[in-house]
Amino acid sequence: MSNSANGLQQAGSAIYAVIQSLIDSQEALVEVGEKLSDQQLRHFFLAESLKRAEFRGELETVLNQEGVGHVRESDIVSGSVQRALSGLRSRLREAGDHTLLATAEQGEDAAKVAYDNAISAIPLMPIRNLLTSQASHIQESHDVLKAALKRIAA
Repeated sequence: MSNSANGLQQAGSAIYAVIQSLIDSQEALVEVGEKLSDQQLRHFFLAESLKRAEFRGELETVLNQEGVGHVRESDIVSGSVQRALSGLRSRLREAGDHTLLATAEQGEDAAKVAYDNAISAIPLMPIRNLLTSQASHIQESHDVLKAALKRIAA
């Protein structure tokens, strides 16, 4: 196994936590997007869902190229995104756009934490650069959500 693979294996749980957050985020974005009344926001959410799937594929490809095996699910850093998703599902039943957006923002916050943890745990530049680029997009998405929340609240 190469040195880079050894480094990735050691930080594997942080990377897999990001992958899990992407899976959870993708599901939540579809769920919220389908319930929004604003068509522009609905389109944004569905596009972001696809972007999360793309990010997941990129990370899994890099891990496979480096020969990093799967980390057991019990080794994955805590599921704050899973908790946010559970909260999301309970709030979605009869939620308006403001509640939907606020809940989605909480999910994006959890995804940002997973990325921050992984970026700080990964010393290898190629994977760190990929995580940083993806985290930047997540932050931009979060900013759009905040602006939409302000617009709806006004």
